[in-house]
Amino acid sequence: MILLFGVFFLFIILGSPISISMFISSVIYMLVYDLPLELIAQRLAAGVDSFPLLAVSFFVLAGNIMNLGGVTKRIFSFAEHLVGHFTGGIAHANVLASVIFSGMSGSAIADTGGLGAIELEAMKKGGYDEDFSLAVTGASSLIGPVIPPSVPLVIFGVTASVSVGSLFNAGVIPGLMLAISMMILNYFISKKKNYPIRRKATAKETLYCFKWAFFALLLPVIIRVGIMMGIFTPTEAAIVAVVYGVCLGFFYKNINLKVLLESVKSTLNVVVGVLFIIASATLFSWILTYSEIPQTVASYLLTYIDNPLMALVVISIILLFIGFFMDITPAIVIMTPVLLPFVKELGIDLVLFGIIMVLNLLVGLVTPPVGMVLFVLSGVSGVAIEKISKAIIPYVLVSISTIFIIILYTYLVSIYPNLQFFY
Repeated sequence: MILLFGVFFLFIILGSPISISMFISSVIYMLVYDLPLELIAQRLAAGVDSFPLLAVSFFVLAGNIMNLGGVTKRIFSFAEHLVGHFTGGIAHANVLASVIFSGMSGSAIADTGGLGAIELEAMKKGGYDEDFSLAVTGASSLIGPVIPPSVPLVIFGVTASVSVGSLFNAGVIPGLMLAISMMILNYFISKKKNYPIRRKATAKETLYCFKWAFFALLLPVIIRVGIMMGIFTPTEAAIVAVVYGVCLGFFYKNINLKVLLESVKSTLNVVVGVLFIIASATLFSWILTYSEIPQTVASYLLTYIDNPLMALVVISIILLFIGFFMDITPAIVIMTPVLLPFVKELGIDLVLFGIIMVLNLLVGLVTPPVGMVLFVLSGVSGVAIEKISKAIIPYVLVSISTIFIIILYTYLVSIYPNLQFFY
């Protein structure tokens, strides 16, 4: 294993993409230990040969279409009409818009790239400081990959052979908890800094805005009800989201064939990278399994930990650390097989484990040195990553606190799935 991880970290230090680092280190390991090289093609193909993974491509495409189709602007406007008159109103609207948009894209990057520019402009006009605006925008994007549909949960479901539908249902309450905790923090920061409060929208203005945004707001409802009622699977829901988004874009007259092709091109740039990461990570994970690393890790941890609560705390600390240095997709594909034997041995529910894993790794998206959301925010605003990182610290702490609340009260994850028995 020293060879595998040594080559892996060497290439990362040299600046190689993590997918390339995993692939090259895996190939070198197989050459040195004389493993059949045909396994390389087999493992790479097996990693992406999954029907649920189609959902990743289509949800990313749906998010891009929504961004270019004028949907995000309508969502944020409606959110601003609802909560804009409270202390920290536009910051609350920022979070609420992310909650709504999360029901369409399932991606933190899509949230930041789509809603980000609109939210930053609105908060600037509302008299909010630039660093606070960037912090709220970045932190609220973490809600998207938790509330269904969720791209990271799809990847975890495929890797751990867990029902994606069950993961989607379990993500609702944790996502809402994140949103509420961020809104509470928004209130106290806004009150302390005495940010201006906009006038309360009249019932007539709110109703007009609701009508203006109605069809955009309808999509999350269609997706949730469709999955909940068994009308379509999460993968089929992603396709429905794309078709609905295209129809909506043409209806709003914000999409033409050129814009649609741009959306597809942008999606391919993202999806090809994600699929190659998954393929490389699958080969890397296979070598870990072949070398019995998961069993060794499980045996070691079980020597010191036999309590499920303590196990989840230790796992969270490990994943938080990994999230600081590794993007969420390879982290899920690599760490899931490593931790799975330990989790199963202690009888921890795999759906709960999936939610805890995704929540912890999401924190890495807004922390240096590899936080992708920070890079997107810096690109959109032109503000240095260091300044954004400092401003976002309170939201990182709140997010981590929310994770540990869920660990202490694990039944929170099952509240929404259990409610469906009453339908």
